Amino acid sequence: MQIAIIADLHANLEATLAVFKEIDKRKPDRIVCLGDLTGYNANPNEVVDIIREREIPCIMGNHDAAVCGLEDPWFFRAAAKQVIEWQINELRDDNRRWLSMCPEQIVFRGTCLGVHGSPSSRDDYIIDWLDAMRQLEYLNGRDVTICFFGHSHRPSFFSEKGNTTVSNSNIRQFQPANRYFVNPGAVGQPRDRDPRAAYGFYDTDKNTFEFCRIEYDIDTCQRKILAAGLPMELARRLAVGK
Repeated sequence: MQIAIIADLHANLEATLAVFKEIDKRKPDRIVCLGDLTGYNANPNEVVDIIREREIPCIMGNHDAAVCGLEDPWFFRAAAKQVIEWQINELRDDNRRWLSMCPEQIVFRGTCLGVHGSPSSRDDYIIDWLDAMRQLEYLNGRDVTICFFGHSHRPSFFSEKGNTTVSNSNIRQFQPANRYFVNPGAVGQPRDRDPRAAYGFYDTDKNTFEFCRIEYDIDTCQRKILAAGLPMELARRLAVGK
């Protein structure tokens, strides 16, 4: 079985369409979304519509919670908060209702946990191996061997039995009797200095995870950001992936 894992689409329609075009070529058995369909870019309704129409299980991200009025964006940076305020008015009521019903966690295949930020909170960041290991206590007592997460916008692969990050190989092997934290990277706003949209595939037969990247029409996405009157810095960062 192949499961496509996506996260942090952030209203970037161009990146979302490019990623799904590639995913559809692989015909995975399942797709799981780790949240944040909204925020940062200019097409929140179109991106939410795609996930809804495909009936993809989706977690509520922190931007989604803010757009739905379930979380106060007071701690967001100024540019991110400005987009949230704009999207509150742009998002259709049916999409807001749908987002507000998304769960905070998803368990799939019995031993896989999907979260947005971390098992403890959708607002927590897992940036490095130590961050991941601090989250192990929230897996204790649960039959979870792989925790898929987003929020940091950085492809990551952390093993309980060693500090493991993404290497030159884009395919990583899961080992028995071990626990892992895996971030596929961001579809809509990569932050690892690679502007290409990021996503991944979990192969349950081979017990591997493949990190994938795809180029998309950044120029069009940038023009939409500026046309909507959103901060210039959000358009600029897309081109450099940070």
